[in-house]
Amino acid sequence: MSQDHDVVIVGSGSTAFAAALRAQSLGARVVMIEKSVLGGTCVNWGCIPSKTLIHSALFYQEARQGAKIGLGVAESGIDFGALTAHKDDVVQYLRQTKYLDILNEVPGLTLLKGTGRFIDTGTLEVGHDVIRSDRILIATGGNPRIIPFPGLEGVDYLTSRSALLMKKLPSSLAIIGGGVIALELGQMFHRLGVGVTILEHGPRVLPGVEEEPALALQQALIDEGLDIVLNATICSVHKNLHETVVHAEVEGRRRDFAAERLLLAIGTAPATAEIGLEKAGVETDGKGFIKVDVRMRTSAPGIWAAGDVIGGMMIATVGAREGIVAVDDMFKPGCGCLMDYLSAPMTIFTDPELGTVGYTEQEARAAGFTVITNVLPASQIPKTHVTGSLTGIIKMVADKASGRLLGVHLACHRGAELINEAALAVRMRVSIEEMANTLHVYPSMGEGLRLCAQGFSRDIRKLSCCAE
Repeated sequence: MSQDHDVVIVGSGSTAFAAALRAQSLGARVVMIEKSVLGGTCVNWGCIPSKTLIHSALFYQEARQGAKIGLGVAESGIDFGALTAHKDDVVQYLRQTKYLDILNEVPGLTLLKGTGRFIDTGTLEVGHDVIRSDRILIATGGNPRIIPFPGLEGVDYLTSRSALLMKKLPSSLAIIGGGVIALELGQMFHRLGVGVTILEHGPRVLPGVEEEPALALQQALIDEGLDIVLNATICSVHKNLHETVVHAEVEGRRRDFAAERLLLAIGTAPATAEIGLEKAGVETDGKGFIKVDVRMRTSAPGIWAAGDVIGGMMIATVGAREGIVAVDDMFKPGCGCLMDYLSAPMTIFTDPELGTVGYTEQEARAAGFTVITNVLPASQIPKTHVTGSLTGIIKMVADKASGRLLGVHLACHRGAELINEAALAVRMRVSIEEMANTLHVYPSMGEGLRLCAQGFSRDIRKLSCCAE
């Protein structure tokens, strides 16, 4: 059976749905092709389940911190079954209300179950169906990256997906990787009573993040009790009767790390295998990510791509915006609809939360700016003494000539909220003087942005609590 549609979207995650709703608002008939569960990674296996468990672990941590200041609590242990049931309820609610209900209630949207494979540039087959369109968006997302370490085939290892599906907490966990997933899940499991060892290949965690907040977070995790091993080259892994052993070389010395379970947290691979990109003429890079231009166009006419499948920031909000840019370009060629990655904020939901937006110091210098920076210890924000969350820093990057704020990079309590204001300031090309003169609620963590901006021109240690 042959079917023609105004827009065909391969995938049904946050990127796909954002694109589908934009296309529908423009009067297009849209079909989404999905081989797995509606909603994609974020709601089913990524952001929502992980952040639900991370927040639950925070309750437990804060209760223990409260005990130190006189708020006694009874230690009744962890009901991990109840925690996972709560996580599943949240996932089901959001999948239903943000995906299934929209699919059923918005006219012009159709879901076709099955694997979409390209036959040629404008045609896909889905089972016995043949789908044709002049506008196709590939939004298939990504999968946990697997490196075939020697011995891995004999190990029942976990990935970021399967780790969130466990019904029983392991006594110990070895994590290969020092990126976002490793740190978020590592701290979460540690707070739930699991012994955690993180094995990072490089000299610090989060190699793609500005150094100061990354190091501040790294130290906070070490102080909390996580075992972070740096400069660790994985040689092999093997499974004993009751544990998995990771053999690694650490700064020239062979070391073995044993744990009940092993988690691979070494990034994301694009879900591009076996969908026939070569038949469609869609080019990929050396890692399999689809190459696109600033309008999300691939090398094949009539085919766009967005979301994790193209690499880059690989966060839900950015993927959704990429999907919208792609659809706008489909129906309004020449509209100048481009992605603005510089003002897109990113957060790592550890504690302290790490947020980043705009240029790093190195990127700003490479872009030709004469750079000035200021770093504010979080302990200089009065609110941190109220909450007891003294760990972290805020770093601002600015252009010396104009005073324009170029980037903000932070690791602190409620950093995910602070980085939103910073993103607006970067997007609106606010100056550090304007940021320094913007009133904030006292005491609040948001005040840290004003204090950091003031620190470019004065010693804030000599200011009274509410001084301008």
